Amino acid sequence: MLHQTIPCQLPRAQGQIRADFALGGGATRLARLHQSGSARAMLPPAAGCELVLLNTSGGLTGGDRIEISVTQGPGTHLVVTTQTAERAYRSVTGRARVSAHYTVADRAHLDLLPQETILFDGAALVREQEVTLTGSATCLWAEVLILGRAAMGETVTRLDLSDRRRISRDGRPVFVENLRLTDRALAATGPAMLGGCRAFATLVLVAPDAADRLERARLAMGPEGAASAFDGKLVARLMAPDGWELRQALMRLIRAIRPGPLPRVWQC
Repeated sequence: MLHQTIPCQLPRAQGQIRADFALGGGATRLARLHQSGSARAMLPPAAGCELVLLNTSGGLTGGDRIEISVTQGPGTHLVVTTQTAERAYRSVTGRARVSAHYTVADRAHLDLLPQETILFDGAALVREQEVTLTGSATCLWAEVLILGRAAMGETVTRLDLSDRRRISRDGRPVFVENLRLTDRALAATGPAMLGGCRAFATLVLVAPDAADRLERARLAMGPEGAASAFDGKLVARLMAPDGWELRQALMRLIRAIRPGPLPRVWQC
């Protein structure tokens, strides 16, 4: 009798979110929502309009695919965040892929404030995120990466991360950042490679008065970060030995340059 060996396919998480927002009765309201697979969205009670994204699979690993598309109509104000930290786990084969596109119409504002992404040893992740602004639209975007959990004694020596971030206005680039972290990069030493820190963040504010908020940003961060402002944008960088310290510094920074409370899920 012949026995045929059938390759075992590991289960892969697939998810998609498409959400549209428009003005209604003087307030930002959800106009359309499609969600499928492991990608889910919630709109909790809040002073403004908050969209909370979550991945029900519990994390990302090789072969997973998540697609997010959020569109804002003219004059809307929206906060997009995540229910908890995203986790990129060790990949047995292939890479996890996340694609997110945010379209912000004229006179609209987007606060893109996801909670941190924790990268575990052996993670393989390709992430592409883009914010497209039209006319006088503005945005605030903060992105946090953590290399393992310090409280659990974890270290990250193997990593395959490609993280592309882009903000454009009317088809022209405003902010472009391509981050690549590999085993070789993690093995490097010196101040250019985080100086021993395992948590780091980038914050970008695109608004006409961005430069006016620079001094407040620097005072809020203290020695944990640095910031500069030019051409209608403010860019701040922070790093810390662990995620908790970085989170506190980032919260101080956001409060200093942005009116109103942080997303409710950040305060839990």
